[in-house]
Amino acid sequence: MSKVELRYYAAMCQTDLPNPTDWVGMHRNVGRMLELAHFAATAYAPFHDVRLIVFPEFSLAAPVYETVEELHEKLALPVPNEFTDRFHKAARQWGVFIQAGSFLERDERYPGHVFNTSCLIGPDGILLKYRKVHPWIPWELHSSPHDLPEYHDPLFPTVETEIGCLGAAICYDWLFPEAIRQLVMAGAEVLIRVSAYMDPWGTATPLDWWTVINRARAIENLAYVAACNQGSALRRYAPFSWPGGSMIVDYDGRILSQAEPGGGERIVVGPIDLAALRAERERRRGHLMPAHLRMEAYPAYSHSVYPAGSYTTPPQQQDVEAAILRGRQRWNQLRQKPSGEMPGPDASPK
Repeated sequence: MSKVELRYYAAMCQTDLPNPTDWVGMHRNVGRMLELAHFAATAYAPFHDVRLIVFPEFSLAAPVYETVEELHEKLALPVPNEFTDRFHKAARQWGVFIQAGSFLERDERYPGHVFNTSCLIGPDGILLKYRKVHPWIPWELHSSPHDLPEYHDPLFPTVETEIGCLGAAICYDWLFPEAIRQLVMAGAEVLIRVSAYMDPWGTATPLDWWTVINRARAIENLAYVAACNQGSALRRYAPFSWPGGSMIVDYDGRILSQAEPGGGERIVVGPIDLAALRAERERRRGHLMPAHLRMEAYPAYSHSVYPAGSYTTPPQQQDVEAAILRGRQRWNQLRQKPSGEMPGPDASPK
């Protein structure tokens, strides 16, 4: 790896694209995504050195079919594929790193399963493949690697690059501080959020979860957040509308740059200063939350809630609903126990 570039810009390429029903439609979407990446990498060159380009979740394809079998047949692809090859060519040409939205991925090691997968692609190819650990249940029927009994790859991978240590997670993952903390404990300095965050939980008041969560994850982890959200109209991704608001947040929770709330195709760029981040992580004694964790003080985390290893076959809607019920029952059990008297793993409802 070459010398780390301590200061550069990230570009959030917010999309408003048709929702493909086949691979032909995905080719059209990727073509437009590469046009946006070209704009970000070259048009800003007189002002900024853009090195990281991020696209939103489902910019290639969304789960438009009602069953996992249809998704697997009509939209899911192995990784790498012809689309990752196109992103790789662009990354090599412009010397950038591209977080290429998310694929619906199939893997012959897990027959019939469909993963929601985001790839970080640099000049040397695919550097990181992240599979969504927390699908947006009950709506999403993608498989979580957490739920597969024979899954052994890291759930929260990170990668050292010339623009710092990068880690990515997808949309609903970010509502779980435990998930993003795993990336930071694995070294991540820049946390990349690939998202399709819909109304009313997006950028609008009174909820504005999008902004609240992005800033909180940056603060509690002393890390940059580069968050790209769908800006698609209701007619494209019914039954939801997608409010955009893509942003870059610094390690103190400051919003450095943000697309105005509301749908539409946008490019928003903002600075990443690794030198400042590393200096703060080295210098601080206060508000250094990852170093102030009292792990033994959190006994709830030593017990399962949502059942792991649930699916040897691809989950159907009734399977997901049953797992949600078991998780609720388990949570009720845990919160009714006095502190320090947590039930053992075998007490989980069957």
